[in-house]
Amino acid sequence: MQPGRGRTILCYVAAASAYLLCAGAVCAQVGSDQKPQMAEDAFKNVQVLKGISVDEFMATMGFFSASTGLNCTDCHISESAGDWTRYADDTGLKKMARRMVLMVNNLNKENFGGQGVVTCYACHRGTTRPKLIPSLAVQYGAPPPDDPNETELPASAPATPSADQILDRYIQALGGSQRLAALTSFSAKGTYQGFDTDFGEVPVEIFAKAPAQRTTIVHTLLGDSTRTFDGRAGWIAAADKPVPLLTLTGKELDGLKLDADLSFPAGIKQALGQWRTGFATTVIDDRPVQMIQGTGAGGSRIKLFFDKQSGLLVRVVRYTVTIVGVVPTQTDYSDYREVAGVKLPFHIVVTWTDGQTTTELSAVQPNVPLDAAKFAKPASAAPKPAGR
Repeated sequence: MQPGRGRTILCYVAAASAYLLCAGAVCAQVGSDQKPQMAEDAFKNVQVLKGISVDEFMATMGFFSASTGLNCTDCHISESAGDWTRYADDTGLKKMARRMVLMVNNLNKENFGGQGVVTCYACHRGTTRPKLIPSLAVQYGAPPPDDPNETELPASAPATPSADQILDRYIQALGGSQRLAALTSFSAKGTYQGFDTDFGEVPVEIFAKAPAQRTTIVHTLLGDSTRTFDGRAGWIAAADKPVPLLTLTGKELDGLKLDADLSFPAGIKQALGQWRTGFATTVIDDRPVQMIQGTGAGGSRIKLFFDKQSGLLVRVVRYTVTIVGVVPTQTDYSDYREVAGVKLPFHIVVTWTDGQTTTELSAVQPNVPLDAAKFAKPASAAPKPAGR
């Protein structure tokens, strides 16, 4: 994403309603019998790609943004910034995008058995036009630093340390299993900033209850933005989105569930399945980290990075497979402080292809009584009246 272009993406990417979405299987919602809302039912002028859920539609828009370095209003008309319905208007770039998706689908079908080997990012790499002439500056210049998120298992991965050993050390670093078990709920307050607040700080509240319930409420100028996981199902209600209440499904639901699970990490071993270890030691912020990988109930591949010295979790990367490519979501944890004998991260940064947010906690109250209504399905969000 090019500097200066990302500020508006989060506000608009959810409304890229006229773009596309393609035919494909929709992930069943983990632990819920609610049916996902489909893109063509929520938005107008979805042509080339239909039959996919709204939350995967959002992730797909982010993939286009990361691939081309453009934000939503670059591809849509400028008037769409103030009117959701105008995202349905056709533009030259949208028509070209539809042709490109069909071309990429055909390339993968004819040459790679339908696997998503070729994507928009494969050629564009964050620019509007693929480069045709080799760059001598790149060829003979210093190679860029390795991206720790791209670390993968070698062909012959060592068996030690095991995932259990790394997770046991993490639990011990947080305060030990006994203290973790004694933390059954908490409420927190702090500040939040991101593209959706134009990087201005706004209040945020977090409510969490063991074993895996969590609600985050961001008090934006347009109205509250709420993310809730009740232990089985999850939702996002936000006034600045074209869908005022979005039911999360599949891999997107995995992300909300993992946030809730990590609030009470005594059960982290059961939170994910198919644990894999043996990754090479990599580096984040000049500190060596160990990595393990698990799989969410909705099929997400999830990497967890632990500081090799302290044993604390410093990063989680979750990969969402969309119809046009794989979208990473990265969460970084720092500033661990002790609360009721348990270390909790007070600084949390979430980065994904269509936005970045920073949450800074200022106060955490442990073991507070929390009514079940805190984790109920939120009402559809509505914007605040003008002047309020």
